[in-house]
Amino acid sequence: MSKRFIIVITIIISLALIGLISIQAYWIGNAIKLKEINFNRSVNEALSQVVAKIERIEVVNQITQKRNFYNRGASLIISIDSLNYLYYKELEAINRASFDKPIDQSFEVVTIRIAQEQDSIIDPEHVSKQRLNELLKRKSLLINDVFEDMFTFSHFQDIENRIDTCILDSLITLELLNKGIDTDYEYGIFSPSRNRMVIEKTGNYSKKLLENNLAFILFPSDVFSNPDYLMIYFPHERKFLFKQLSGILTISVFLILIIIVSFLFTINFIFKEKKFAEMKTDFINNMTHEFKTPISTIALACEALKDKDLKMMKDVSDSYISIVNEENKRLSAMAEKILQTAVLEKGKLKLNKEKIDIHHIIFDVIKNIGIQVEINDGRIVKDFRASNPVIEADKVHLTNVIFNLLENANKYSPTKPLITIRTKNIPGGIEVSVKDNGVGINKSDQKKIFDKLYRVPTGDIHNFKGFGLGLSYVKAIVAKHGGTVTLESEINVGSTFRVFLPEK
Repeated sequence: MSKRFIIVITIIISLALIGLISIQAYWIGNAIKLKEINFNRSVNEALSQVVAKIERIEVVNQITQKRNFYNRGASLIISIDSLNYLYYKELEAINRASFDKPIDQSFEVVTIRIAQEQDSIIDPEHVSKQRLNELLKRKSLLINDVFEDMFTFSHFQDIENRIDTCILDSLITLELLNKGIDTDYEYGIFSPSRNRMVIEKTGNYSKKLLENNLAFILFPSDVFSNPDYLMIYFPHERKFLFKQLSGILTISVFLILIIIVSFLFTINFIFKEKKFAEMKTDFINNMTHEFKTPISTIALACEALKDKDLKMMKDVSDSYISIVNEENKRLSAMAEKILQTAVLEKGKLKLNKEKIDIHHIIFDVIKNIGIQVEINDGRIVKDFRASNPVIEADKVHLTNVIFNLLENANKYSPTKPLITIRTKNIPGGIEVSVKDNGVGINKSDQKKIFDKLYRVPTGDIHNFKGFGLGLSYVKAIVAKHGGTVTLESEINVGSTFRVFLPEK
């Protein structure tokens, strides 16, 4: 699979994913808009019911007031008739007193009775006139009361005197709950004639109430007065709507995230597989090259040994035999390294731990690799600072770890390698560090250097041999021992590998 093909597939899948997410976002947006429409419709229906109930309450109050008015009116008419009767009786008594004695005597009797009631004796004619004025005054007051009741209408009162805010608040809450709306709200009553809010629930949202489009005419049946408007505002409307859609939104977002993660994982996997395939190809090429050299050498030596003349020359014959033997060991070492990596990959490696002296291991490795370093006109410096170099570890695999680190230090230090191997005790175990003065490793490559088959890119130049298995083997063995391996490196300065191994 070519890189270009992978890029094309990635672009196509990305566009499809973006389209899917866009459709999902569009659907969610429409669902929210639909919820908003239903919400506004429910609020309109609820507030219309509130307005109707408020008006019905006032109608009931007006009917009650009118019934009381009629009852009081009947009583007032009876009182007026009684006053008229008394008035004309008094007037008749005064007129009769002016013409005959009986009337005067009768008038005197009445006058004396009134005077006795007031605890004083006054002129009879004066008392009669005063009595008439009092009767007229009382009659006038009663008639005024009748007309006041007749022409006093509630719709001429201010709205704040017509509405009980407690009843209004209760009605709004009840009707909203009936419509399934359970969220905080703010209401207010606006009077256009006075150009201000005359009633508010809290007074904290006056501006929002005026900006909102939810306004309802109070007492729409009034035709003789300016209308007042009931306004409502929901501070947490968006939150309420999202809460209603929370289940669908959560599922949608979760599915979108799964698709995105799966897509990224797939693309990452494809690129990793491609890279791994390239590394495997490089590994096969390197392995073929590495194996080809000793095989060719052995083949040449065997051909030479077949020569009868050479068989007669013992020194030359022994030399060729020695070459065959060395190249055979080299092949065996490379084959062993590959087999060890395969065993590690399957997770079947078992350590044979025993108490060993790390310094002795290092000495043995230096004996084997020291000649290769000296050939490059280099040297290995031993800096043993560990006072207690004994740990529990697998001797064979730990020897391979030290050998791989020293071999890499020598390989990547082309001229006069100076390799320093240092040990020191740290809490819980021992640290072994291998420092070189080689070519160094880029920061971008340092994170990948311990990956299997990974080799630092060198372009078209192949100066450094190897399979890319050494450091991945080092990391795996150290991890098996419960330790860690870290790298510090700088281009053209050198690299330092630090291996921590626990005591047990």
